[in-house]
Formats: sequence, C-alpha cells, structure tokens
Amino acid sequence: MSEPDSRPAVPEPPAVANSGAVGVIGLDLRGETPAPKKQVYSWALWDWATQPFNTVILTFVFTALYLVGTGFLPPEIASLGEDDPVRLAAEADLASGLGLGSTIAAFGILLLAPVLGQRADAAGRQKLWLGIGTGALVFCMLGLWFVEPTPSLFWLGVALISAATVFQEIAAVNSNAMLIGIATPKNVGRISGLGWGFGYLGGIIALVIVVVLDTFDWFGMSTDNGLAYRLIAVGCAVWAVIFSIPIFLNVPEPSLGRPERKVGFFRSYVLLVTDIRGLYRDPETRPTFWYLLSSAVFRDGLGGVFAFGAIIGTAVFNFETQEIIVFGIAANLIAGVSTILAGRLDDRVGPKRIILASIGSMIIAGLAVFLFRDGGSMVFWIGGLILCAFVGPAQAAARSFLARVTPAGREGEIFGLYATTGRAASWMASGAWTLLIVLTSQTAYGILGIMVVLIAGFLLLLPVKAPR
Repeated sequence: MSEPDSRPAVPEPPAVANSGAVGVIGLDLRGETPAPKKQVYSWALWDWATQPFNTVILTFVFTALYLVGTGFLPPEIASLGEDDPVRLAAEADLASGLGLGSTIAAFGILLLAPVLGQRADAAGRQKLWLGIGTGALVFCMLGLWFVEPTPSLFWLGVALISAATVFQEIAAVNSNAMLIGIATPKNVGRISGLGWGFGYLGGIIALVIVVVLDTFDWFGMSTDNGLAYRLIAVGCAVWAVIFSIPIFLNVPEPSLGRPERKVGFFRSYVLLVTDIRGLYRDPETRPTFWYLLSSAVFRDGLGGVFAFGAIIGTAVFNFETQEIIVFGIAANLIAGVSTILAGRLDDRVGPKRIILASIGSMIIAGLAVFLFRDGGSMVFWIGGLILCAFVGPAQAAARSFLARVTPAGREGEIFGLYATTGRAASWMASGAWTLLIVLTSQTAYGILGIMVVLIAGFLLLLPVKAPR
C-alpha cells in the first residue's frame, strides 16, 4: 500500500516558552512535503477502528434497541400496551437516564481532556495517551458483556457507555494531534475528511455484519438474556483492537516534546489557564481562542444528532430492529461519501463555509422532522438522511479549521481544548434533550433541544475569523 519514503524527515517543532505566543502554525512544519500514503491511511484507520463504538453501540444498536428497550423496564410495566402512558413515560425515563450519563461523561471530558493533551505535548507522548485511551475504550466495550436485560443492570450499561465516551475522546485528542504531523496546509481538509469518511465506512461494515447475523438468526445461536447485543459489544472491542494497530506502528508523533512544560498533574490546570489567557492575548492565536468557544456549541449539536438519532427513530417513528439498522447503514454510507467529497471542497473554499452550510441545512432538516413527525417513517428517512449527509462534512471541516490555526508544539493541548469545548460541552445537547423530555414526557421534543444547540452554534461561528 506504500512505497519507500526517500523524502527528508519532518523537522521537529522547537520548544517554546510558556507565553502562549507561538509564531509557527503546526501545519507549516512539514511545508509542502506530503506524508507517505502508508502514514495517511494508517492514521485514518483509527477512525475506522473506533467508529463501531459510535455507530453500533452508542447510536443504532446497543443503546437504541437494547439498553433503552423493554428488557430494562420492570416486568409489570413492560407488559403494558405500547401506547400506554405509563409505559411511554417509563421508556422516556430510560432515554433521559442515558442522556444523564452522557452529561456526566461530558464533564469528565471537560476536566481531563485538555490537561492530558497538554501533558502529552510536554512529554512528546501523544501515541502513549492514544494507546491508554483506546485500551480503556476497548475494556469498557468488553464490560458490556455483563449487562444482561434486567432493570438493576441498566445503570451499569449507562456507566460503561459513558466511561467509554470519555476514554474515546481522550484517545481522539491525541489522534487529532497526530494529524498535524502528516498534513500540510494544502491537504489538511482532504486528510481530515478521509479520516471521518473511513470512520463512517467502518461503521457501515460493522452494521452490515450485524444485519447478516440477525438475518440468519445468529446461525442458530441462542439470543436469550440479550446475548446477541452483548456479543455485538465484544465484537466491536475486537474490531477496535485489530484496526487501531497501524496508527501505532506507522504514524509519527508530531513533536519530540516540550520538557520546560513538564509539571505536576494539578499544576497542569494552572498552566492550562495561563495558556488559554495567552491564546486570547496574542493576536496570532486569538482566532484559535474564538473558534474553540464557537465550536463548543455547534459540535455539541452535531454529536447530539448521532447520539440520539436512532432513539428518535425507534421511540418516535416506531422503527423495528431491521429497519433502524438498515437506516444506520444508509446514514453512514451517505455520511462517509459526503465527508470525503466535502474534504476536497474544504481545501478550495475553506472550512468555515463548509461548516455554516452544513449546520444551516441540518437545522432545516431537523425542524422538519419534528414538525412533520406524524407523517410516518418516510419523514424520518428523508429528514434523517439529510441530517447525516451534513454531519460528517461539518465534523471534518471543524477538525481541519482547528488544524489550520494550531501553533506548533501545542497540538495535544489545543486539540484537548477542542475536545473540551466540543464533546465535553455535550451537557448542552444532552441536557436540553433530557430537560425537554422530562417536561413533556415525549421523546419527540428532544429533537428541539438538539436544534436549539445547533442554531446557537451557527450564530456563534458567524463572527469567527476564518484561517487563510
């Protein structure tokens, strides 16, 4: 897949003083020299490796079809009719409980991601923390094997999934930081889009495997006690282990480290505040500061679309198991293709235009799904696929936007802040989702919570200065 690399080695970023004023943008370190294809595809495969957690476990299968299903309701409530108000309220409680877990996970990311990214930069050990985060994610997925369909184990499932979300984000901080070591200003949009596209396509393959197994009734295997769903979780863990290996073998770390910034763990928070202040005070890095704030909101809304999309399909539009999985395959296919194509457009027109156009289209589609929810499953098919077509391009462009304004030697720190102000701020979408469901006892109103966050993010991004 690769050819021998005779190009000169990538220059390492110089250590800089802790002033927040770094004159070199990280992408400029490679200059015009493209990275070997082996490095690019190995980096993109990490998204492929971990996407089944998002697609299969978090969105379309484990949570939507199992964890918030009848198996975790008290037997006397599960026996009630599907339209019984008591049962509907109990199912809404499960959905809001999952939202609560997502909110708690968000605060965990808020506290840990930027500091751990900062410390990875100081030691030049982004790959080590990538391994720790990925390994912990794998163990959480393996732990889902023990979540049998009884009400008493519901919160164990929520805890494991919430913890997995935290560990995946910690790993993603360092994977994103490593993008700067293989991209140039001319191809960062394309490479970022390739990573997201690989992720969605990996999610498709994983969902297809689930459909095949379900079609053939698991080849005679007993599916009692949620066995099928628990096996799916284990399969996702094995998938992550296999396909994450190339990034550790083939992709270099972006820097050798910054020894002058090695401080104790709690002292890291003081350093973090100093760094944030420096980002704002330095005219060269001020766009980075404002972008981090604006992305806190719109990326949270993007995450909410996929986190709760399948639950909307099953709880609001009454999709059955096979239908929601087929929808998931179609959604990921559209998201993957649109993301790869948008990555090329990103390098031509700039990431800000891609983000604004994508979010604007999603707002229209999401409001249409809510307003016309009584129109049947076709409303969700059309509106949901439009939403998915724009989620990926917005996510990929958001990553390339930040890569274009990240100072050299601060990759992990900045992408740690990116995680904090993005998924870490997911208390907004998950909190709005939970609040509106609790107030109305109707899962459909959770859609409005996500749309409010997207609208706010759109407005906040408008004045942010786009990178050249």
